[in-house]
Amino acid sequence: MKKLAQVLTIAGSDSGGGAGIQADLKTMSAWGCYGLTVLTAVTAQNTLGVSHIEALSQQSVAAQITAVMTDFDVNTIKIGMLASPELVQTVANSLRDYPRVQIVLDPVLVATSGAVLGSAQTAQSLQQDLFPRARLITPNLSETAVLLGRPIHTVEQMEQAARELVDLGVHAALIKGGHLEDTDLLVDVLAIKTGQSILMRRYAHAKISTENTHGTGCTLSSAIACGLALGAPLEEAVAQAIDYVQEAIRHAVSLNLGQGPGPLWHAFRNFPRML
Repeated sequence: MKKLAQVLTIAGSDSGGGAGIQADLKTMSAWGCYGLTVLTAVTAQNTLGVSHIEALSQQSVAAQITAVMTDFDVNTIKIGMLASPELVQTVANSLRDYPRVQIVLDPVLVATSGAVLGSAQTAQSLQQDLFPRARLITPNLSETAVLLGRPIHTVEQMEQAARELVDLGVHAALIKGGHLEDTDLLVDVLAIKTGQSILMRRYAHAKISTENTHGTGCTLSSAIACGLALGAPLEEAVAQAIDYVQEAIRHAVSLNLGQGPGPLWHAFRNFPRML
């Protein structure tokens, strides 16, 4: 029997299908992995924004994690939206029995649209309860500002911020620079703790002129989780995932889905004609 890499996403839903658990599953299928889900919150959203968020109970989230982890051979977990400090603690407690499972944590606190999806208390709980457990965190500039208490405007500030996030106890931090202003380049910065030092790397791509970028953060973290589940080293998994997201954006340029910023085209490898 063929063994598939099994990747779990613990995240909220997106009724518009472009982000959250929906984007995670699309990404995992595109990478040839088997996606499993633990739903943490239901959002009412579309390409125009988020209008409602309803968190699931701690009991429901814990029960879902138990159901998945006791039956499936999960190699890697992507964690996205956790709408409260209590849910952060529930997830952390539920995963204590699985110390060897790799975790990619996307600290979803601020949506691309600007909607606030997590409080300062949630950010603090993420740092205390999940940062030490994560192999990688993937905040955007707004989320980095929440985590560190100051705005980030330049690549140099991103590098300093990535170092500080690693100093907070996480193994590696990838800061996404998609919202950098006054530049034609999209730059992401990776910091990895190696012994007593920190390895720094920049990933630079030309910006693609499009509004169809809804769900880029969810897609990126899920793609990294898939790369790790398939055996790639962390740096390679990050590089491959960034390339995948760039292509998913490029193939979505001509898509017309919704009235606002549309989603990526996750299935471009199988259906490239959308370009």
